[in-house]
Amino acid sequence: MAPKNTTLTRDPAAASGAAHAASALEGLLAKLPAREARVAVMGLGYVGLPLLRLFASKGFRVIGCDVDRSKIDSLNKGRSYIRSVPSADIAKHLANKQLLATTDFRSLASADAIFVCVPTPLTVEGKPDVSAIRQTAKAIGATLRRGQVVILESTSYPGTTREIMKPELERRGLKCGTDFFLAFSPEREDPGNKDFSIEQIPKIVGGIDAPSLRAAAALYGEAVNRVVEVSSCEAAEAAKLLENIYRCVNIALVNELKMCLDRMRIDVWEVIGAAATKPFGFQAFYPGPGLGGHCIPIDPFYLSWKAREFQFNTRFIDLAGEINIQMPYYVLAKLEEGLRGQGKKLEGARILMLGLAYKKDIDDPRESPAFKLLELLGQKGASVVYNDPNIPRFPETEHTRHLKVASVRVTSETLASVDAALIVTNHSGYDYDMIARHAPLVVDTRNACAGQKAWGGKIVRA
Repeated sequence: MAPKNTTLTRDPAAASGAAHAASALEGLLAKLPAREARVAVMGLGYVGLPLLRLFASKGFRVIGCDVDRSKIDSLNKGRSYIRSVPSADIAKHLANKQLLATTDFRSLASADAIFVCVPTPLTVEGKPDVSAIRQTAKAIGATLRRGQVVILESTSYPGTTREIMKPELERRGLKCGTDFFLAFSPEREDPGNKDFSIEQIPKIVGGIDAPSLRAAAALYGEAVNRVVEVSSCEAAEAAKLLENIYRCVNIALVNELKMCLDRMRIDVWEVIGAAATKPFGFQAFYPGPGLGGHCIPIDPFYLSWKAREFQFNTRFIDLAGEINIQMPYYVLAKLEEGLRGQGKKLEGARILMLGLAYKKDIDDPRESPAFKLLELLGQKGASVVYNDPNIPRFPETEHTRHLKVASVRVTSETLASVDAALIVTNHSGYDYDMIARHAPLVVDTRNACAGQKAWGGKIVRA
């Protein structure tokens, strides 16, 4: 019997699809070095605005989109609302006609690359709230066109890009990897860090498919010093969570040690300082009044929630979360202890809270432990005023507007008029000698008064 003809015939449809994808990708890649590509950023907060500024500084025309009209109005007047982004840069890019700031998402149709930098908080039940990602994907999908690349930077659980972004973007018939490209690249912003600018921090990138990875990596390669490619969006999503879980667990460890060593009358700060002299195998983490910022208090629970889908319990993450959540209560107990030593009660006491930002020398109050402390102090019947040189007006958000705390200047008269000064954020601009000299009691959660030996009798470490 004669053998069958085994010559393979190429699938015309597959060949056409591959050529279609290659054409869309090459068209996008050709625009990047020539700065003919237009870049859009959706969500102009502490991640999105610095990213917008970065690409504008590299010569790209940029579109900034946000639902917050006050942010857009500020940018269109050449004013920045984030300390790390100078107003002069915004004004320059406006004058050069590089920057368009708008609430109209229809402008996304003119962009070649779209970054998504929207909030990913937790619900009141402690579950991931990815509603902003879903709504943003729908908005992009409404004007999505061939040749665009969409990159999610918002931190979320592994699978978010593929399970939420991709279906929404494909809803009108365009295909990922053929018509448009989709990737995930975790934001690595560190407000207040003067050692590493956004372009110096390596950029992890994972694509839904090979063409998407190539498109996203090429785009970032025009703006940052180093791009780190990984095998998938899920790997990139998990890498971001690992970074923050690492910090969360180690901060919980030193917070637990702080409480333990306090009972033993051992100075945890001295212990950490001594251990940190080891030139290998140890990295110093420091205790505090609780976790703050958008990342560490929230991101670990995105992974623990997703892990339950796979019948896996993340015990380290959950335990670390329990310890860190308890720290404001520990600080409150130390404050009460200090007041009792002076024959006073917390109820009716006047407290000056120093610092609202979640860490020193920044203007970012997101998830700051200061707000939980304010809530607890109010429940105990204390009267509270605050000072933060970087946040002169109390931030009125959905979660804080009920607190209604007045801002005051830190003067010798103010310090003498309160029953205790509570140091929540160790800003460099504070005169800790003056604070320790004039306040009747100082409760220090950051070891800010370590050098004030003369006033040690009225300093309580918390």
